[in-house]
Amino acid sequence: MKHFKIGGVPEHFNLPWYLTLKNKEYQEEEINLRWIDYYGGTGQMCKALREKEIDMAVILTEGIIRDIIHGNECKIVQCFVKSPLIWGIHVAKNSNYTSVSDLKGTKAAISRYGSGSHLMAYVNAENEGWDIEKDLDFEPIKNLEGALEGLPKGDGDYFMWEKFTTKPYVDNGTFRLVGECLTPWPCFVIAVRNDALENEKEAVKAIIEIINKTTLEFKNIPSIDKMIANRYNQKIEDVQLWLSLTEWGQENLSSMQVEKVQDTLQHLDLIETKMPASEILYFF
Repeated sequence: MKHFKIGGVPEHFNLPWYLTLKNKEYQEEEINLRWIDYYGGTGQMCKALREKEIDMAVILTEGIIRDIIHGNECKIVQCFVKSPLIWGIHVAKNSNYTSVSDLKGTKAAISRYGSGSHLMAYVNAENEGWDIEKDLDFEPIKNLEGALEGLPKGDGDYFMWEKFTTKPYVDNGTFRLVGECLTPWPCFVIAVRNDALENEKEAVKAIIEIINKTTLEFKNIPSIDKMIANRYNQKIEDVQLWLSLTEWGQENLSSMQVEKVQDTLQHLDLIETKMPASEILYFF
């Protein structure tokens, strides 16, 4: 039996992993795959990969590419969700801010430096035409729970997180949604540590083949919308909209997509140098 640990956010995007684990599909291939939830998101998972707490991660594209460039010894083996991520831009209920333009020069609550909420704040600032150096400031709050607690107290002025994950907190009045920001590339990838690829290539390949089979059929699972709504405390109409907007991938990123992410990161001064796509991507 081969043993692997994989990390990911406990969100609806990753339900296919839960289903395959529940059905013991990996065990049929003599693989013991253990899922670990990372509420702190991409920054926390980058750290876990570096420290060998996990072998693999389902992680935001821009975050892992930046971390690989900064020395994380991993490669991307698969695009997991090929549609963009819709980041909601939220303020607290008691906030005086009513639009994204009001947030210029204020403080973004982020899970941690290097996280998706950190990097996408730069993308949003660029979209809005803000001065990156003068108009951006940050307040680390660890995770969504930290934002729910901290934003009403003034720990940061706005918070960017996946729109449908935070929708229940908009509905109950904790947050107000003032805008959206889309990733200009496929949002989630599967990254694997280089040593795992060197030592257990076939087992990693088998894991990828199993999850690909499930994501290919995912939207056709009977009552999948009800399952997601119940499991993730979502309204059925929100889940149906999310399903209509979301496309899973069964192939790796292209060199052109990697180049676009790196161009954006470099333009925003989030990386100093770029890497060849061949040093970031892995093909079986």
